[in-house]
Amino acid sequence: MKRTIVAMILVGGKGTRLKEITKDTAKPAVSFGAKYRLIDFTLSSLANSNIDVVGVVTQYEPYELMNYIGSGASWDLDPIDGGIKFLTPYASSGEVMWQKGTAHAVRQYFNFVKEYQAEYVLILSGDQIYKMDYQKMLAHHINHQAAVTIAAVEVEPSEAERFGILATDTRDRVISFEEKPATPKGNLASMGLYLFNTSDLERLLAVGKQDEIIDFGKNVIPNAIAAGVPVYSYHFKDYWRDVGTVESLYQANMDMLDDPDFLGLNVSKNLPVYSKSLNLPPHIILEDGVVKCSVVADGSVIDGTVIHSTIGYRTVVMKNARIENCVILPDVFVSANAHLANVIVNQGVIVPEDYRLIADHVVVLDATNLGKLGEIDE
Repeated sequence: MKRTIVAMILVGGKGTRLKEITKDTAKPAVSFGAKYRLIDFTLSSLANSNIDVVGVVTQYEPYELMNYIGSGASWDLDPIDGGIKFLTPYASSGEVMWQKGTAHAVRQYFNFVKEYQAEYVLILSGDQIYKMDYQKMLAHHINHQAAVTIAAVEVEPSEAERFGILATDTRDRVISFEEKPATPKGNLASMGLYLFNTSDLERLLAVGKQDEIIDFGKNVIPNAIAAGVPVYSYHFKDYWRDVGTVESLYQANMDMLDDPDFLGLNVSKNLPVYSKSLNLPPHIILEDGVVKCSVVADGSVIDGTVIHSTIGYRTVVMKNARIENCVILPDVFVSANAHLANVIVNQGVIVPEDYRLIADHVVVLDATNLGKLGEIDE
């Protein structure tokens, strides 16, 4: 059935900057805020924007993510004539079609867009923390008669080199775009979220040598601006954080703990964030358990002290253990008398009894580096 707009979520990157956290897990499947996965925020925004045809472009470690999303029913993205479609690497004329970049990935699966005769294509990332009504972005796009609209947000100048940096005129038209500049000239950063007219996207992906049209930020957007294509920015002013690094993932979790109104997660009518229920029992705080300014997911048992931390599902914190300013991913066992501070504990780790790690900057504790990062008190 024909749709006005379809979405494509690019989830294929290895996420190497998240180190051990993504060694066996695609970035969008990483746990956040105890109960969520990163992909929940993008899927929830789509559901709240009434966009129900979504292509999920996978490549690296896709199984866990695909199993988690399933049919999309948890986000009400499972209509009979649309819903979630997994777009995976395939063989063509004896060659496996691996994705070389964001634009290359979209070009490989352009038949998905054509199938629904969509007028607009929304290109998204699956590893960002934010909530957006994409229909407002579409209205902005149409009002400005844009061919391409880039969602943009102001970032700290010290972080600007991590992003594509835009310069705009007084009408929001983009006059320059530089991908991850060594010396940024501004701090208006691309969110990696693009809205295209389908006809313009198809043309831009076909122009030039195909082995050079690899990435939106490095190739397609700069080429479009240089050719005089009407490229506009959509200035997003609410909370947004790209969690491509260990530090940003940690800080986003801390932001949630420090702000009781974080993304309106406690207000069900304000663009709610949906997540897949695991049908686990409630968490339990035992007699010696103490929890302050923290979030504890279902299936967890706390008999120690947890302060200003997020505790993923099915985690056990034993007696006299102390967790401070930590992000504990799911299925972790913290043994008695252990003490952790300023640490992300990777999924499935068993922290030994009497183990101590008080980090002066955020680190990822994994089964492979327990002895290197911390020590056992005698």
